[in-house]
Amino acid sequence: MHHDLANPASNRCPFRLRNHHVYREPLTGKLRLAPALAGASRRPRPVLEPHVKIRILGSAAGGGFPQWNCNCANCDGVRKGTIDAVPRTQSSIAISENSIDWVLVNASPDILAQIRANPVLQPARAIRDSGICAVLLMDAQIDHVTGLLMLRERASPLPLYATRQVLAELSQSLPLTRVLGHYCGIEAHALGIDGAALTIPPLVTTTFMPVPLASKAPPYSARRDDPHPGDNIGLAICSTASGRRLFYAPGLGQLTPPVEAAMRDADVLLVDGTCWSDDEMITLGLSHKSARMMGHLAQSGPGGMIEVLDRMPAARKILIHINNSNPILREDAPERAVLAAHGIEVAADGMELAL
Repeated sequence: MHHDLANPASNRCPFRLRNHHVYREPLTGKLRLAPALAGASRRPRPVLEPHVKIRILGSAAGGGFPQWNCNCANCDGVRKGTIDAVPRTQSSIAISENSIDWVLVNASPDILAQIRANPVLQPARAIRDSGICAVLLMDAQIDHVTGLLMLRERASPLPLYATRQVLAELSQSLPLTRVLGHYCGIEAHALGIDGAALTIPPLVTTTFMPVPLASKAPPYSARRDDPHPGDNIGLAICSTASGRRLFYAPGLGQLTPPVEAAMRDADVLLVDGTCWSDDEMITLGLSHKSARMMGHLAQSGPGGMIEVLDRMPAARKILIHINNSNPILREDAPERAVLAAHGIEVAADGMELAL
């Protein structure tokens, strides 16, 4: 059953808790006393904290924003401070139930900067410590895996969750796991793509269900032109305590029935925002490939991400993995206003969601 979190009226329906009327706030799971009764009791206000927190560590596509070698209007403008935009690191999220132990989803090349910008990832319980308890990889793309090398100083093997296809790439084509074997070591866990959900210790009320995507292996892969299910996945993340779900897919080029089902079942969608138009990078002279050729569904145009999200019932719809060429990076861009009119948000580094 879908939670009607987008309907303010339904969210404000009060119920009884310890002889008080209580309202439920959307998405956060927090409870607050009705205004008329809030001052009538001397007891502390009852609050239920969110069971699952999702921190967006990076919201840009590969290369980040600004990209190191790019002088497009966006990159040049954000460097010079002449446009209304903020820098972004390469896409990654972290998930926790206690704000201490975090599952890192994708290890961006910007991971060190992301840890510095998010002190919750460093709980400082010992002279050497980290809040990153495990890493889950959604594919073997360079901008999602090379941050693993920056985690090599761990005192124990790094729990690493990925499909068999991704683990194979990282032991053969781009042998990061073999390299890390000379440092902290890897504790590999193969993800299934059979529709079964799993938990990742020490998280206990959060489940992760891989959803195979129709996409290719990375350009460096010997199997680039021989795609298999498991080369790329989306993630359906669920809080079993609240029943709320988030679907995460930073690279999404095609809606298969399983993907559409996962999106319809989600309360929050955090999905591919790479390009505004399919020919965006061609028009700007940045590439000879369209967004679709690179495995990304553009936002505008027939069948684009805006149309897809318009038919989804999720309370929040957020774009992530935004390429440096995309005009939605500008806060005052007309394209940004179009998104707002459709109830679509643009992710930024440091944004936090709750289930």
